[in-house]
Amino acid sequence: MKRRSILTGVLLGVAVVATSRPAVAHVDYVTDGPGAALDALAFLIEVLSNPINAAIFGVSGLAGVVGIAAYLWVRPTIADIVILREKLAGYADLVPWMLRLAVGLPLVGAGFQGYLFAPTVTFDPSANPLVRVLFIGLGFCILFGLATRIVTAVGLLTYLWALTVDPGVVLAMEYVPAFLALLVVGGGRPSADDMLQEVASTEGTYYGRVDPVHHLKAFFDDVTDPFRPYVPTVLRVGMGVAFVYLGLFQKLADPGSGLLVVEKYDLTAVVPVDPGMWVVGAGVTEMLVGLALIAGFFTRGAAAASFVLFTTTLFGLPDDPVLAHITLFGMASAVFTMGAGPISFDHWFGRPAVSDEEPVVPAD
Repeated sequence: MKRRSILTGVLLGVAVVATSRPAVAHVDYVTDGPGAALDALAFLIEVLSNPINAAIFGVSGLAGVVGIAAYLWVRPTIADIVILREKLAGYADLVPWMLRLAVGLPLVGAGFQGYLFAPTVTFDPSANPLVRVLFIGLGFCILFGLATRIVTAVGLLTYLWALTVDPGVVLAMEYVPAFLALLVVGGGRPSADDMLQEVASTEGTYYGRVDPVHHLKAFFDDVTDPFRPYVPTVLRVGMGVAFVYLGLFQKLADPGSGLLVVEKYDLTAVVPVDPGMWVVGAGVTEMLVGLALIAGFFTRGAAAASFVLFTTTLFGLPDDPVLAHITLFGMASAVFTMGAGPISFDHWFGRPAVSDEEPVVPAD
C-alpha cells in the first residue's frame, strides 16, 4: 500500500510539473498582501521530509537527468527539428518587430492604467499626466518603430528612474534586456525608421532634403552591428534571471505568499498534492527553466517550455494581468526564433553538422 501511494505521488508530481499553473505567476500580481511569515529553509525541509514528496522530486529529477544525458550521448538527428530550426532562421529579421510589440504594448497599457512597469507600482494618471503621456508616448513610438533606439534609451532611463521611486519595479526586470536588445537591433522591419530611412537615403527625394536624422540611424546601425550576435544571449540571460528571481524570491524564499496563491485558486483540487509541494514544485521548476536559459542549455526547448507556462498561467489565473506578461511572451518568442547565440552550452556543445551547408547545429 505504501509503495502504491508513493507511485501515485510520483505520478501526481509529474502532473504538478506539467500543469504548474502558478509556476510563472508574479505572486504579488495575484495576491492582496503578504502571506504568513514562514521560515523558508524549515518549510523546504518539512515539504521534502514527506516520503511521497521526496519520491516525487527524486524520481522526476533522476528521470530528467537520465533523459538529458541519454540525448546528449546519442545526439539523434531528428529531421523535424532540423527543418524547424532552418525555418526559424528565416524569421531572424522579424525579431525587432517581435520585441517592439512585446515592449510597446505593455508600455501603452501601463500609461493608460497608471502603473510604472509593474502593475503593483501604481500612480494616479489624473494627478501625474506627464508620466502617463511619457509611457503612452514611449509605447506608441516603439510600436511604430519611430526613432526606436532613441526612444528605447529614454525607456531604459525611465525604468531606472522608476526603480529609484519604488524598488518593486524590479518585478518587471524583463524590460531591461528587452530595451538593451532593441538598442542593438533598432526598429527592424516593418517600422517607420526603415521606411523613412529608405526614402531619406534615396537621391532626389524631398524628404531626404529635410530629414536631419537618417544619417544618425545609419551611424547607429554601423556602431551596433558588431553586437548583434549577442542579442540572443542578452535576451535569454535576461529571461533566465527573471525566472530565477521569481522562483527563488517569490516562491522558495517566501512560501507564505505562494501558499496564498494555492489557496486562492484551489490548486490542490487540480492536482491533489500537498500545498507545500505546489509551492516548492513551482519554485524549483521556475529556477530550472531560468538556469537553463542563463546557461543556454537546450535553449529553444526552455523557451518553448516558458511559453507554455506563461499560457497556462494566464488561463489558470484569471485575474493575473495579461499586459504584465506580454514582454516575457515576446522575449520567449524571440529566443525560440534565434536560439542560444554565443556564450552558451548549445553553441559550445552543438552536435556535428548534418550537411556541408550547415556548419554548426546547436544542441537545442
